[in-house]
Amino acid sequence: MNPRRTPNLTMLGQAEAVPDPTRQVLRPVWWNQGAGPRGALQLIDQTLLPNDVQYITCVTLQQVWDAIKTLQVRGAPAIGVAAAYGVLVGLDEFYEIDDWRFRTRQICDFLATSRPTAVNLFWALDRMRRKAEALPAGLEWEAAFQSLLIEAHAIRNEDAAMCRAIGAVGRDLIPDGAGIITHCNAGALATSEYGTALAAMYAAHEAGRKFRVFVDETRPLLQGARLTSWELSRAGIETILMCDNMAAVILAQKQAQLVIVGADRIAANGDTANKIGTYGLAVLAAAHSVPFYVAAPVTTFDTSIKDGSGIPIEFRDAEEIRRVGLDRFAPVEVPCFSPAFDVTPASLITGIITNKGLIHPVTPDRIRQILGR
Repeated sequence: MNPRRTPNLTMLGQAEAVPDPTRQVLRPVWWNQGAGPRGALQLIDQTLLPNDVQYITCVTLQQVWDAIKTLQVRGAPAIGVAAAYGVLVGLDEFYEIDDWRFRTRQICDFLATSRPTAVNLFWALDRMRRKAEALPAGLEWEAAFQSLLIEAHAIRNEDAAMCRAIGAVGRDLIPDGAGIITHCNAGALATSEYGTALAAMYAAHEAGRKFRVFVDETRPLLQGARLTSWELSRAGIETILMCDNMAAVILAQKQAQLVIVGADRIAANGDTANKIGTYGLAVLAAAHSVPFYVAAPVTTFDTSIKDGSGIPIEFRDAEEIRRVGLDRFAPVEVPCFSPAFDVTPASLITGIITNKGLIHPVTPDRIRQILGR
């Protein structure tokens, strides 16, 4: 392996400071240009939240893969952004060993094996591949690196803009005094900033509306309890944490007037894969005539998949069910059923809040109209 060369500093942008987690805008994934000769991928380690806010600096491709696989970075849009920057980490690690285009393909193929369900991962990697293929074959390695870094920045910045747009579309669905149920974490921590499902809540809060959010704890890894309740409470939004099996009571008592969740992949007909437990919440909402909304950028749609039956579902280690943290509370010899996601049929979804507008009703024709395809 060749040693890393000091780059031409005139080719680089200004160094980005480490984001302050106490600020209003959370940024869980970013490229810190000041970390190393060409910069490095930095992440908030979400496995340690809310008790400990620590940053990870990824300087090897394996570190990026591990961060995605172990949920140190999670949420479909954030995974996509991390993977785009991960391509640069891999190129920097193997600087000038061989052809940069060949190396880019290898890196993208490797990162694609980290998690199977979130479509943004594959969308971002495909975009980085296409960018590499479009660059001149004889381009110097450094110039190719900088061109691909610009593309990764664009992916990150476009995601942030899409999240803001989702908030603008979704905020008017939240009336003053409403109760909202949300599941897992589809906030700033799941994106480049601001969020998807939580974007609508942040935008309504910024507009001066008062409402409360009931947060499912989201077993088995407690993303709602650990992440969403932390995000919303630090933003000054009234937050009530509950166990997953309490949603039916909240709906029956008419304490919640709508449900808003995120998505990891949406099929061409609107069937939506999201964190395990989402489908059950949608069934409960339908039983109580409560609107059920999905919030996602258009990059989360996978129109190559006809319906939810074609969405690959990730299965996780059984120990994630047997344990809470380091404490095992179930017999090790008992087998576990451990899908990380389920699929909510489009028939149970009132509308999909996207950066291009509200998809309502959720039909293939309306989806094509909003997506412009």
